[in-house]
Amino acid sequence: MATLREIRRRIVSIRSTQKITRAMKMIAGVRFRHAQEALHTIKTYSKSMDTMLSHLVESFNGNITHPLFERREIKKSLIIIVSGDRGMCGAFNNNIIRASMDYLDKNYPNWQKGTSVVELIAIGKKAGDYLTKHGISLLDRYTGVFNDLSKKRISSIAQVLIQSFLEKKFDKIEIICNEFKSVSQQKAIVEQFLPVPSIPVSGNVTSFDYIFEPSREKIIERLLPVYLTFKLWRTLLESHTAEEAARMTAMNMATENANELMNTLTLLYNKARQASITRELIEVISGADALTKAY
Repeated sequence: MATLREIRRRIVSIRSTQKITRAMKMIAGVRFRHAQEALHTIKTYSKSMDTMLSHLVESFNGNITHPLFERREIKKSLIIIVSGDRGMCGAFNNNIIRASMDYLDKNYPNWQKGTSVVELIAIGKKAGDYLTKHGISLLDRYTGVFNDLSKKRISSIAQVLIQSFLEKKFDKIEIICNEFKSVSQQKAIVEQFLPVPSIPVSGNVTSFDYIFEPSREKIIERLLPVYLTFKLWRTLLESHTAEEAARMTAMNMATENANELMNTLTLLYNKARQASITRELIEVISGADALTKAY
């Protein structure tokens, strides 16, 4: 059985850890609210842009020839894996890495055998570290992106991806990331980035005969890079929101577990202290009784 000093030391250590987890929970909560507000704003904007682009594409009657819509024979793909830069968020990073490996194994069976059918880009330190550690080569990796989720930073990444597709380095670009469902739930999803997937028009949206100025072709030429930038921005914000929600939940559970452990150790400490006091009393009484009998 542990001594009183050892139990007391453990209680002090757990109390210090609980202070840290409680502080991290509060910080994650603030970051989560900011990320959620930004995600709500960009989703509203993105929905409007989806509607605008869908009407614009619809006006071509299936004859759109823009290269970013071109469906080619898939000879080489680019997979972008989005994880977090930091830990302390439960199984968030492990889940997205596991989902990415499962997706690659299922859709590109020989991807690790040097067949060059797929290239990988890691956004987030955790995914990059895992892939590098396991000897998996990366085309590129981005860290610290979530510290600066600005339009300028996202636009530079989007332009690299768009240029790679236009130069036919890749025939398909997909993003694997965590989608934010609720504070306690995130879902790993695969989104096609390029070629631009078909955008369904909401059933309650009235179709109009638009007059385009200067022309449909010039509008779509200017609109598509902006649309893809905001799509990537929304995806990264979705992952960042899910990460902070997972971190807040994990730190809350850690704080509660520390509290339960402290209660258990306090009870154990009190029992051990009571046993020690009882033992000392017995020794005093036994000694006094022995002295009485001796005289």
